[in-house]
Amino acid sequence: MSDFSPRDKRLRRYWDRQAGSYDRQMAVAERRFFGDTRSWLCGQAVGDTLEVAIGTGLNLAHYPGDVRLTGVEWSDSLLAVAQRRADDLGRAVDLRRGDARALRFADGRFDTVVCTFSLCAMSDERVVLAEMARVLRPGGLLLLADHVASSSWPVRALQGLLDAVTVPLAGEHFRRRPVSLVRAMGFTVERHDRFKLGVIERFAARKPVEHAAPGQENR
Repeated sequence: MSDFSPRDKRLRRYWDRQAGSYDRQMAVAERRFFGDTRSWLCGQAVGDTLEVAIGTGLNLAHYPGDVRLTGVEWSDSLLAVAQRRADDLGRAVDLRRGDARALRFADGRFDTVVCTFSLCAMSDERVVLAEMARVLRPGGLLLLADHVASSSWPVRALQGLLDAVTVPLAGEHFRRRPVSLVRAMGFTVERHDRFKLGVIERFAARKPVEHAAPGQENR
């Protein structure tokens, strides 16, 4: 996309380089930290479903068979891996290159929006969450999972040190808490789980029928 900043372009190149080894890198985290998060989260998806930052398609096997799935990813190399995985699974999915900060879909287009272990690496989580809310229909379901600021202060201190390295290198943040922002946007958190010293958090949140724009909740 021509409107990417120089930093965006550098990060896209970084993720393009990770595509071939990403699944192997994630395997350790999957076993030690994530548990059944992918099936727990994606199994709740219904209807027209958008996965933001679909990556290599690690969630594809966990969606119910009757959901109509669209996936957005800004790395062409990651998208190529996701397409191969979808083909191997026989899973129909509309894969598109796109920027999570400016989703190219109409307001209220989807019944469900999903994002797993990716919001942490996006430059402006508030903008991305606002876009997810915009394309989600009133009463629709937002399904999110990520590593977040730990409930243990020694771990949070370690996460602060990690941020000093990973944010400049890969744009990856370890001390965010998207659930707080989602609640502030007026969503109702219906299911919530936090474990591994509070580092892993997953939740399902319902968009209100009357949805306030970010920043206007208390006006």
